[in-house]
Amino acid sequence: MSQNSSFDNTEVAFNLKTDSELERAYFLFKMISHQPLVRIGTAATNFALKAKLPVEGLIRATVFDHFCGGVNEEDCIPVIDKMFTKNVCSVLDYSVEGKEDEAQFDSAKDKIIKIICFADKKEAMPIVVFKPTGFGRFALFQKIGENQTLTLDEESEWNRVVNRFNEVCKLAKEKDIEILIDGEESWMQDTADNLVEDMMRLYNTEKPIVYNTLQLYRWDKVAYLKDIHNRANKEGFKLGFKIVRGAYMEKERERAEQKGYKSPICESKQATDDSFNEALVYILNHLIDISVFIGSHNEESNLLAMELMAQKNISKNDNRVWFGQLYGMSDHISYNLSDLGYNVAKYVPFGPVRDVLPYLIRRAEENTSVEGQTSRELMLLSKEKKRRKTQK
Repeated sequence: MSQNSSFDNTEVAFNLKTDSELERAYFLFKMISHQPLVRIGTAATNFALKAKLPVEGLIRATVFDHFCGGVNEEDCIPVIDKMFTKNVCSVLDYSVEGKEDEAQFDSAKDKIIKIICFADKKEAMPIVVFKPTGFGRFALFQKIGENQTLTLDEESEWNRVVNRFNEVCKLAKEKDIEILIDGEESWMQDTADNLVEDMMRLYNTEKPIVYNTLQLYRWDKVAYLKDIHNRANKEGFKLGFKIVRGAYMEKERERAEQKGYKSPICESKQATDDSFNEALVYILNHLIDISVFIGSHNEESNLLAMELMAQKNISKNDNRVWFGQLYGMSDHISYNLSDLGYNVAKYVPFGPVRDVLPYLIRRAEENTSVEGQTSRELMLLSKEKKRRKTQK
């Protein structure tokens, strides 16, 4: 990962962190940088929670408070307000995963509706997010994607999933709040893509409200982007996309190998970077039709977006272009971008500590697998610690 001066100002990057928060961040990234420690810590934490040992307080005071905004929306308000003093917006992400029954899906839908209404009253929250499988069973998305015949009960179940999507997207349009729909595993994603495209047809008539996610570690997604762009032009609706590299690489490759099909994942890191950057260039070339949320912790991709915007005379605060990183990570990108006048939002996960743990574990594992990410965080945190010492 290159170290570009655009993101090197640690005083700007960590301005909101107290000395103790800076120390905690350094400690956490030091821990995460050791893969065996992450594995042992994950296993020990899971065991402790299942055994009902009193570890929630420890998790809350360390990894939870670093990567999450709080246990509920109101709990997140201090984090939201604090970041907005630096013009960094918040995307509240209800990070509870793996639910399976109708009551839980209705509860998740009600939670997103509550967040949209909450966001409507806060300038710092122009965007809301949810996961497709927050609103319906993974296996149902998969079954439809595999063109299997649904039972009558499953057809009714799917209608309820569609109704949940509709209810949320309709309210988002009424409140003028953009809604990002996250990407998931490839074997359910085609169904989700089709459903989100239907939502775009309904609600993106004047401008993008509904955004799908393009996971660009998939080699087929640039072609998909161009295809849906053609359809949208013919049918008269606008497109919104969050572009990311992706979060399920090991799982995707393992399943492809087990089942004997070609992996949907690009063959190399370079091919993934090329795919992401190609999609970024394509969207910025067609900004009249497509808005973008650039979800990236990669410095080169963020720099490319900045350069292209300058070349094309796209205003830094054009609402059709947003930059986004996860809360607790890549503050050097987020805060330096906002300091330069770009639209920036942090994904702020929240939820009960026990329920958010799978998300936190995935974050830790992803950090250990992204070469250079953790060492870059540590280097910048160390630089800021030294800067503060010399100022005292």
